[in-house]
Amino acid sequence: MSTFEFLLQGIAIAMQPMNLLYALVGVTLGTAVGVLPGIGPALTVALLLPVTYRLDPAGSLIMFAGIYYGGMYGGSTTSILLNTPGESASIVTALEGNKMARKGRGGPALATAAIGSFVAGLIATIGLAFIAPFVVKVALVFGPREYFALMVLAFVTVSSAFGDSTLRGLTSLFIGFALAIVGIDQLTGQARMSFGVPDLLDGIEVTTLAVALFAIGETLYIAAQGATGPDKVEAVKGSVWMTKQDWSRSWKPWLRGTLIGFPIGAMPAGGAEIGTFLSYATEKRLTKHPEEFGHGAIEGVAGPEAANNASAAGTLVPLLTLGLPTTATAAIMLAGFQQYGLQPGPLLFATNPQLVWGLIASLLIANFMLLVLNLPLVGLWVKLLTIPKPWLYAGILLFATLGTIGANPSVFELGMLLAFGLLGYIMRILGYPIAPVVVGLILGPLAEQQLRRALAISQGDPSVLFTSPIAAVLLTIAALALIVPLILRARGRGQVLSQLAASED
Repeated sequence: MSTFEFLLQGIAIAMQPMNLLYALVGVTLGTAVGVLPGIGPALTVALLLPVTYRLDPAGSLIMFAGIYYGGMYGGSTTSILLNTPGESASIVTALEGNKMARKGRGGPALATAAIGSFVAGLIATIGLAFIAPFVVKVALVFGPREYFALMVLAFVTVSSAFGDSTLRGLTSLFIGFALAIVGIDQLTGQARMSFGVPDLLDGIEVTTLAVALFAIGETLYIAAQGATGPDKVEAVKGSVWMTKQDWSRSWKPWLRGTLIGFPIGAMPAGGAEIGTFLSYATEKRLTKHPEEFGHGAIEGVAGPEAANNASAAGTLVPLLTLGLPTTATAAIMLAGFQQYGLQPGPLLFATNPQLVWGLIASLLIANFMLLVLNLPLVGLWVKLLTIPKPWLYAGILLFATLGTIGANPSVFELGMLLAFGLLGYIMRILGYPIAPVVVGLILGPLAEQQLRRALAISQGDPSVLFTSPIAAVLLTIAALALIVPLILRARGRGQVLSQLAASED
């Protein structure tokens, strides 16, 4: 069957009443979460993992994807009206969007963000549908050596992409590896690192770890910050619709932002933040109104928001085809797949095509839902900004605890939730990224399994990892991805020190 026929089948699946309901719930929750400062899609999906444990896998994954897309949409509202990005990828939108809101043009800023997100999401989702099968065909020739090398590349790039320090990212990753070896050895059947505790024989639950690190850790961190003053929300004055000039200045940035954001989101070291900054720099360089940048240029909202949402679809390319997450939300969605005994990758397209294509098609429907939800209901989203933070985070703490108990009614599991929550809090204080821990726990056993298979085939000869051209190239790229940033940072420090010495002389 062709991609077009698969996509039509997926649309038929996504149009089923229950799946439409899941998509609507997902995009509504995602938009609400994107609007609220400090609460991202990753935290919401993590909270819902234990709650959706017994639900239909396709419906739950459609809802998670809707939350992801909705979170990308909703983050622009907070950036424009509050100058506080709800999502890290919305930081750039705040630069020009909040200036427009202060000038009384918050409506057009929200409109170009919503329509740009729709255009980018639509084009990028279609791109996902047509590119994914080609990636799957390449991945199907991979053996144990190639898969291990690919995961090493993913580990290095994930460690570099999250946080400001590669070393801290790798440290977080190795914490995940340490947790991953707890339980029964997959090949020998021997207990490892269980310390005689029967509850640990099944290993660390990914859902418990994700909820603890993202929800409990974040709640404790916010509570430790103490009381803060109320944030000033810029009122939406006048019409929320765009003028003819706004349209003419926005449509090209929408397309350019899509072309920038989608491939960057699909890269193993991608992520929406890089694409939005590149889009902003591109618009600033190409604009016919350079004097407006820094004072409320509509291109500075249109381009980055398009790149932001295009990267969300791009992120799903490595997740669905190779099983590799490139963002925190993708890492939690990977946990969602594994919760139902599914492993994203090329075989998933062969063994469960209805789920994959239904998920991809649901993203097209979610885009239309989001366009309808965002502009007419902007007043409702603005009211969410007035919820007191103590109420908000107390509710998150309660929901996380009840969800974990509901999925696994065990006192030991509740203790693990608290322990990992404290770990998440400490990591936030020390500046260590959270997502690599979850990635290490999920992908660590798979990487170990592929390595041991490759060594078993070669009778213990480690050079087998380099005799495969694909594996050798992937491992070389991984080494360069680790070494080059360290060299550049060292060179940058050297230049700064030499400049300081020159200034003292």
